[in-house]
Amino acid sequence: MKITNDIAYVGVNDHELDLFEGQYIVPNGMAYNSYVILDEKIAVMDSVERSFTKEWLGNISEALEGRKPDYLVVQHMEPDHSANIVSFLDTYPEAKVVSSSKSFTMMKNFYGNEFEDRRIVVAENDTLNLGKHVLRFIAAPMVHWPEVIFTYDETDKVIFTADAFGKFGALDVEEDDWACEARRYYFGIVGKYGMQVQKVLEKVSGLKVEAICPLHGPVLKGNLEYYLGLYNTWSSYGVETEGILINFTSVYGNTRKAVNLLADKLLDYGCPKVVVNDLARSDIAECVEDAFRYGKMVLATTTYNGEIFPFMRNFINELTERGYRNRTIATIENGSWAPMATKTIRKMFEGSKEIVFAENNVTILSSVNEVNEEQIDALARELCVLSSETVIR
Repeated sequence: MKITNDIAYVGVNDHELDLFEGQYIVPNGMAYNSYVILDEKIAVMDSVERSFTKEWLGNISEALEGRKPDYLVVQHMEPDHSANIVSFLDTYPEAKVVSSSKSFTMMKNFYGNEFEDRRIVVAENDTLNLGKHVLRFIAAPMVHWPEVIFTYDETDKVIFTADAFGKFGALDVEEDDWACEARRYYFGIVGKYGMQVQKVLEKVSGLKVEAICPLHGPVLKGNLEYYLGLYNTWSSYGVETEGILINFTSVYGNTRKAVNLLADKLLDYGCPKVVVNDLARSDIAECVEDAFRYGKMVLATTTYNGEIFPFMRNFINELTERGYRNRTIATIENGSWAPMATKTIRKMFEGSKEIVFAENNVTILSSVNEVNEEQIDALARELCVLSSETVIR
């Protein structure tokens, strides 16, 4: 597959993987992207996961048509992108490795070699001249590892962005909605590092970019403002979609009943969108994705061992460790003799920035009663008033 006249795709698709990084469900597989820039000198951009050594080297050989590569540019050292550095250098003994200084330290840790006699260390704004093409390197530390660099091809106006702008899914599976799996990928893997993403986006904003080449997911061309805009929203913890998210756990069905009542009320009062997730049965990564997508979230759970139900606790931990902020949170708590969920939830978000708690909350003592129905109605009204696009009928 050609990206431009001089840039070819040489990556691979993985349909054997069930859990990416041991935790993210990937029903449509995963792509490990690699690219070749063909010029007077030839640069290969990153390698692929270790299970695909033969296929990847074969793809490179086919793209080169008998020529030999001069450089392997390593932008990111996670093993799904760096596992074949040694195989590449064994196959092409004249080639050199181009990467950041931190990458070479990691190469020693991962593969036992810093390649002192075959390395070129690059930093911010360093360039590599291939002939017609000039590669400029952009430091992107903590997006999402400390050694990461982006590479900008000044000739073809293509930027190689390591894990940024990546998504779940193999490239030979048709998916209409890029944002869905890109959002789940971003908030699951990169989401904690919004400040660092903002810094590198600022650097990229000064470049003319005609294509974005990530290490996972499709090459992005056309309407790049859309992709850059989403990344700006995500990394600045902005609200992407107007609506209200309800995440809940329920032991005997009573908390679920309250959630259903609230969802119905929100729709009755004109909320543009209501999303409900059962944390015991939903993909936790998708629940995290939703939490960052919407501006208002209701957490409904039971008191458990004097605190909250484990699925809810785990979910909140997933949010706070990713820097969850700039959101409104409401609670529905249930407890047969000493409800503690609201107090526990508020304490768990004490270190989070720009969190506003709703004035109206719901406390259930075992099962929903008339007082709870009134509390739910009041909460629905408050949340809908907080929505600038919603008018209570």
